[in-house]
Amino acid sequence: MRRLLPDLGPLLLSCTLLTAFIGPAHALVVRKPSAYDSGAGSPVDASGNRVSPASLSLLGSRTDFDRLARVYDAGSASAMPHLLFVIDRQSKPAKVYFINTPRYAFHEDFLHAKRLLPPGKQALNRNYRKPERRFILGTLSWQPTLKDYSYEFWEGDQLTPQLLQTTASALKASFFAPLRFKANSTLHESVAQAAGIEAVTQAQLLGSQTFLPLNQGQATGRLRILSSAEAVDDLKPQDIVLLREVPISLPPVAGVLTERPSTVLSHVNLLARGWGIPNAYVQKAAEQYAPFNGQWVHIEVQASGMQLRAATDAERQAAEKQAQNKPANGNRVLIKPDLKRSDLIPLASLRGADRQRCGAKAANLGEIQSARLADVIVPDGFCIPFVAYTDFMRANGLAERIARMRQQPGFATDAGVRRQALSALQAEIEQWPVSPPAADTWAKRWASQLGSQGVFVRSSSSSEDLPNFSGAGLYTTVPNVRSSTDLAAAVRKVWASVYNFEAWEARQAAGIDDQQVVMSVFVQKAVDSAASGVMITRDPFDAGRRYATYIAAKRGIGIRVVEGKRIAEQILYNSRSKAVQVLNRSQDDVALQLDSKGGVREVPVAAGRAVLSDELVQRLARAGAGIKQRFGGKNQDIEWAVQGDQVIILQSRPFISAPGR
Repeated sequence: MRRLLPDLGPLLLSCTLLTAFIGPAHALVVRKPSAYDSGAGSPVDASGNRVSPASLSLLGSRTDFDRLARVYDAGSASAMPHLLFVIDRQSKPAKVYFINTPRYAFHEDFLHAKRLLPPGKQALNRNYRKPERRFILGTLSWQPTLKDYSYEFWEGDQLTPQLLQTTASALKASFFAPLRFKANSTLHESVAQAAGIEAVTQAQLLGSQTFLPLNQGQATGRLRILSSAEAVDDLKPQDIVLLREVPISLPPVAGVLTERPSTVLSHVNLLARGWGIPNAYVQKAAEQYAPFNGQWVHIEVQASGMQLRAATDAERQAAEKQAQNKPANGNRVLIKPDLKRSDLIPLASLRGADRQRCGAKAANLGEIQSARLADVIVPDGFCIPFVAYTDFMRANGLAERIARMRQQPGFATDAGVRRQALSALQAEIEQWPVSPPAADTWAKRWASQLGSQGVFVRSSSSSEDLPNFSGAGLYTTVPNVRSSTDLAAAVRKVWASVYNFEAWEARQAAGIDDQQVVMSVFVQKAVDSAASGVMITRDPFDAGRRYATYIAAKRGIGIRVVEGKRIAEQILYNSRSKAVQVLNRSQDDVALQLDSKGGVREVPVAAGRAVLSDELVQRLARAGAGIKQRFGGKNQDIEWAVQGDQVIILQSRPFISAPGR
């Protein structure tokens, strides 16, 4: 029978979140013995077994703690000995039970064994929800990051200042070492402040980490240490690239390491997930791994740490053979375009079936708008269908131009040659003339439907936002277009982005025939948002944590949330416990806003302040749940914004999880 979540809550947060999300400190190359060797010095019986009572009311030494502790990730740098405790407020003074946690995995097991708690969920749950509860139920842990002991509660515990003060007083009188309170939700942070007790927050713990496993996995390849995101011209699919900063995009590689932390929803990490390659942030990685630069290495990224070592001959040979066996073009199933109708399609008319004319991005927005979800709006817009792209490219001789490009010496073998040739092709496309009737039709629709207001001109191709190919960040969006002349230029720019170098390389690696790729354009009313970002309708770090929504947020327009160059505010929300868990606050000191002259501009903001209130987090999570339901219960990766008190949805695509997660 499944246990109640509250019993597992604190341990899930301490153990799963702090290691699966961020990984332990000092575990970058190999797993080292922990500074805390739990179990040392524990009493043993004649057979050598540890002597462990059911509970103790006083822990006078580390030996006493070890007798009762269960150890998460034993033997590693992230080893976390922990035990459950119960405080009985009915006793005067309050009585503390430090529980033999290997014997009693849950608070309720101990309470039932001692006949202190009647059976039934209601009797147990009141001890998490009611201020007048009899029992206070918590967890006491050794925190490797703090190098100290802490106590905490399930993130959904409706803690009060009085309950926290009672806990602090009782533990201080019965535990041998200083204890720090670890807040597992924004409610707990505010309760600690009201109680006058200093709290250690999630953001503080996570901010001190030196390793972030963005995408777990292993790979063999040639390590390439690059000083900037632009120095990627000659990367090859068998390279493992180590970058001093987070790039906006990359051609397909075997693995990615960066020296600057990023978010799980950065474009690079979404690509890494789609490619199934390891991706991690490692502090001072270039310094640590300098001896391996240019050498063949094997890396393995896990939640608990990363290993990098010289590759064996067998591993290198297998990797080289795999790189040579490229997938045949046409292996991926794309949207089959309908090129019969050329009329523009307003958002109000778009439905799922229209992906054959307008791509999944535009069609998905139409589905969300038509669902009329409470507290959700989609900015109005219209689709310029696939056929406009094919007519334009045919009229300007694209097929012949691509044939000549492919015949250039070195195009097939040299990434630098391809990058230069594709850039030249894009420049030509952006100068090719659009037929006056087509441009006039777009301008008239922009004026009549959108009131000639600023618009975002977005890609919606036949090779993005698909269950088997995300295409995140591969194509171009032109922000805040404000004239009919600029609208025509922006449409050409989006069309030309089919030949972005990173898009070309990603399609080749995925076995997508570029001749099958067509581009529609979604012209959407611009939103000058106060905050924006992305969310996933599940916990991206641990699929086993049910009822979770992950949200990344920044002030202003959200372009930079997915660029990944600076850490956004990151939050986990549990719809069952209603707990808001802040993983970190945004440190950006600037935000993007619409410029009255067109495009965007930077404005200063105060770094470190909360971007989202708890109420707004809950509203976003409800919107995400409604969108997930609209798409048949499939988890979604959603782009959102907030303007005033309006929740605005700008995009929704299937969430691509890492293989096996």
